[in-house]
Amino acid sequence: MIKILALSLSLMACASNQQNETVTTSTEMNTEITDTTKNIHGFKVEALDGSTIDFASFKGKKILIVNTASECGYTPQYKDLEKLYETYKDKLVVIGFPANNFGGQEPGTNTEIKTFCSKNYGVSFPMAAKISVKGDDMAPIYQWLTQKEKNGVLNAEIKWNFNKFLLDENGRMMYKFESSVTPMSEEITGKL
Repeated sequence: MIKILALSLSLMACASNQQNETVTTSTEMNTEITDTTKNIHGFKVEALDGSTIDFASFKGKKILIVNTASECGYTPQYKDLEKLYETYKDKLVVIGFPANNFGGQEPGTNTEIKTFCSKNYGVSFPMAAKISVKGDDMAPIYQWLTQKEKNGVLNAEIKWNFNKFLLDENGRMMYKFESSVTPMSEEITGKL
């Protein structure tokens, strides 16, 4: 009973935490990038299945990066992330990054996460191995995503699960969306 109550409180916190969110865009900031190293194509990360996700292989496609969790009020967004990926996969790749930084909402192992995503949402887009997206142990790729000095466009804070970053075909930062912006919304699809 205590476990159910804790999960309920966690889900309510997840949903209520995202009120009054805004979309951060590169157009609100200085977007001139002269340093060609300010793209994500230099990164390689471990995938859920132990293989390697090489961001250089996505040159020519936009990339949507999402920090995910299996026990969040936003978890049903997996369905729309898959739909977005299937609809636009000729010009977009979606990459999920499971993280347990918020309310312990991603407690599973990589194998458990992979099974959950496949069984419940039919996820076929690339999923990275579980990482940290916030704090002292933040993964290098999320340091790049959240620090203007590294990505050349914007500073961003990961406030909760299912924050989204959209990068252009050259691997450069374009936009950051909060959790409440759904994957199939015009805010995202209108930029593809």
